[in-house]
Amino acid sequence: MLEELRITGLGVIEDTTLPLTRGMNVITGETGAGKTMVVTGLGLLFGGRADAARVRAQPGRALVEGRLRLSGATAAAVAERVVDAGAEPDEDGSVVLSRTVTAEGRSRAHIGGRTVPVAILGEVGEQVVAVHGQSDQLRLLRPGEQRSALDRFAGSDHDKTLAEMRERYQQWRAVEDDLADRRRNARERNQEADLLRLGLDEITRVDPQPGEDEVLREEAQRLEHAEGLRAAAQLAHQAVAGAPDAGDEAPDATSLLGLARRTLEGQSTVDRQLGELAARLEEAATLVADVAVELGSYLDVLDADPARLQDVYERRAALRALTRKYAEDVDGVIAWAEHARTRLAELDTSDELLEELDRERVRLAGEVAEIAARVSAGRREAAGRFADAVTVELAGLAMPHARVDVVVGPRPAGRGEPTLTVAGTECGVGPDGADDIELRLLAHPGAPALPLQKGASGGELSRVMLAIEVVFAGAGGPPTLVFDEVDSGVGGQAAVEIGRRLARLARAHQVLVVTHLPQVAAFADQHLVVAKDTGGAVTTSGVHAVESTERARELARMLAGLPDSDLGIAHAEELLAVADREKHG
Repeated sequence: MLEELRITGLGVIEDTTLPLTRGMNVITGETGAGKTMVVTGLGLLFGGRADAARVRAQPGRALVEGRLRLSGATAAAVAERVVDAGAEPDEDGSVVLSRTVTAEGRSRAHIGGRTVPVAILGEVGEQVVAVHGQSDQLRLLRPGEQRSALDRFAGSDHDKTLAEMRERYQQWRAVEDDLADRRRNARERNQEADLLRLGLDEITRVDPQPGEDEVLREEAQRLEHAEGLRAAAQLAHQAVAGAPDAGDEAPDATSLLGLARRTLEGQSTVDRQLGELAARLEEAATLVADVAVELGSYLDVLDADPARLQDVYERRAALRALTRKYAEDVDGVIAWAEHARTRLAELDTSDELLEELDRERVRLAGEVAEIAARVSAGRREAAGRFADAVTVELAGLAMPHARVDVVVGPRPAGRGEPTLTVAGTECGVGPDGADDIELRLLAHPGAPALPLQKGASGGELSRVMLAIEVVFAGAGGPPTLVFDEVDSGVGGQAAVEIGRRLARLARAHQVLVVTHLPQVAAFADQHLVVAKDTGGAVTTSGVHAVESTERARELARMLAGLPDSDLGIAHAEELLAVADREKHG
């Protein structure tokens, strides 16, 4: 849950902190006081689009900070994402999120004090908060959103079937597109394949080996300078090991080191330091002897064969012919050949391959149709439960005779989508299945069932959408729910019922409600008021919690615009008492 929200420099809000609690938090205030900025701040905090126009000129930067308490079913997933981002939750299981936006439009995000991409805030927000506002009501009027809503309600097993549908659909379309492309562009593919085969034939004849160009370069250099290398190695060998026919007249390094060692050893009994030096001379003599052996081996294998040098020249020329055409070095040529072999398989337009792809296309199409039928069945089953649950909620929202129906029908062919026969009916198919979903409202007995956008007035639409959100929330979802004036166009007994249902939601969720209805605000566990200050040169707003008498005065203002009226306050106190009995009854 969200324990605290601080907003600085956003819209009319200069600097304010909202203490939030479990249960139902209500935010009220005069029109234009800045209630919407609270919801805007929440949107920014959880990765929403930054609007530089909302940043106050002074200080020229908007800051939104929130302390999130990780608990419940989403805690592990959110904590894992936070750790992946390089941050750590505090010892008490909370984490601080922040977002800054400058007047120039630059935006930065932090989690636990660590800078993170803004998208990370969005991922965390999807897990912990759901915002429902008037724009969401309009969004839910779209058929695609209604289909998503029904899928969400259908449950986890349906989600798995839908995921299988999307995966198999992508496989089917990939094979379909591949087959069509091979048939449509057969000539161009064959031309490209011929060029690749010519290159592969040339490379295969030369048969380059990894790193061969560098090995041959070093060998050519040795062969070209063989005489100079031999003379240097012989001279060094004679210096350290002596010439074979020189006898004792020309002492070598090994002999001189041996003489020095023996001389020092003779005096080591007199001075121990000379014995230590003699031991080091012995080590040096061993090292020099090893060098002498390696120099002898080098002289034995040093090749000065002109024929071999010519072979190396010819091989290097053949490799250079490949590197001029295909890559900068031999390893690049080998990589080009591997890529060419892979590409040749992709370009294949043989009858055998086309027949194989066609069989695969037909098989996948059958699987897509079968899974789409299961998706449709799952939607039809969920549609009945969903309609019944929403209808029950409508009865409690002063629409006792209204009913919502969810119509699941085959998607008509001819919309630019591929067509398949699903459960005996030819219909258009997409990655989300083969169904069109439509929510219809029967406002009263005998009324025709009309699409939601045509059959509901403004107030009825608000109540239908709230009923849908209540049903969704009961099926799980994020732990924090935000309702931004979803009670617009509603009053009287319906407003009381909205407050009752929001309070019921608050038993299992943290609920934040921005409202202008006193009947809703009366059900709050915590009541926050956004107050405007116009005393200075610049209008600002702040937020503070109200209780007892101050809360009754705020409700009286909402009821009749008379916060100091004794009759208004008495009415407000009565409303609070009714709400308290409803919550604890």
